Amino acid sequence: MSWLHHPAVQLLLPFPILAVLGVVIWRVFRGTWRELDEEALAIRGAGGRDHRAIAACLLGVAVLTLQEYYGGRFFGAVVRPFLARQEAASPGGAIDLATWGELWRWAWWGATRIGGYLLPLAVWRLAFREDRILDFGLRVSGFRAHAWIYAASVAIVVPVLLVVQAQPDFGAYYPFYKLAGRSWADFLVWEAIYVAQFLALEIFFRGWWLRAMRSFGAGAIFAMTVPYVMIHYGKPFLEAMGAIVAGVVLGSLSAKTRSIWAGFLVHATVAILMDGLALSRRGTLPVLLTPGGTATFEFRSWEVLFWGAWIAALLVLAVEAWRRWPALREGLRGGRGGNS
Repeated sequence: MSWLHHPAVQLLLPFPILAVLGVVIWRVFRGTWRELDEEALAIRGAGGRDHRAIAACLLGVAVLTLQEYYGGRFFGAVVRPFLARQEAASPGGAIDLATWGELWRWAWWGATRIGGYLLPLAVWRLAFREDRILDFGLRVSGFRAHAWIYAASVAIVVPVLLVVQAQPDFGAYYPFYKLAGRSWADFLVWEAIYVAQFLALEIFFRGWWLRAMRSFGAGAIFAMTVPYVMIHYGKPFLEAMGAIVAGVVLGSLSAKTRSIWAGFLVHATVAILMDGLALSRRGTLPVLLTPGGTATFEFRSWEVLFWGAWIAALLVLAVEAWRRWPALREGLRGGRGGNS
């Protein structure tokens, strides 16, 4: 599939795909969008202007700006020198920048992402006391009933990853933490940071921001998708284009289920699989348990895990289809009876 590497193909290919997916997404979620628009009309009709949307945009852009300028370069200018001074003051202590300096950098990145994404939850009730934090997509009730949607998303995304991982920039870009393959300690700590920031990201975009802008109706999903796609700038082009679909689908899914958990599970599953695929493609999956240690654990079956997740998703969908089949069959019989 070397033709996929041509710049013109990469530039033009996403647009017909987005057009087809747009029709599918509209058919799947049009009922949800209509309900959101009806709710927005009721909000505006009952209370006039809703200041939540304005507050959400101002607070959201402030968070993203602070993350951009203090989540990366600030580490090298301020945080790393501070850690170096602490290491010099306590030689042989917990801080070992020669070994863990790069991981410290990504830990700072994760902390600023998580802290920034969760900041609105900490301050929101100061202005809007009647809002409940759990209503920002944090409730787990009813999640089991919608677990099949998570499985459907995984079933679709896993084959797409096979195409994406063939791109040259994929293997060079993931994982963000380039020493993730040095040892299992590196890999597991990095994935914990990575997954935790994805949870905070889903709470921020698909939980708080989406719900705070509910007076926009279905437009809140697309308004949220704009900054969500922009945080992907700098990543591979096809991934940034795919973020358009992810933003709309995960936003619609969150609005439908009133929960961010399905979206988080999709994000976390795909992120871990992508990191593992990138390391496997380069032949740098971890073997040592710790850097410089002698204990080892070799796992050469990442592709099995990859396809195992896909098969598990298909099984969940098959069980859900079996469970729903009697009702669907009755509906089909009723339809034929009404037309006879």
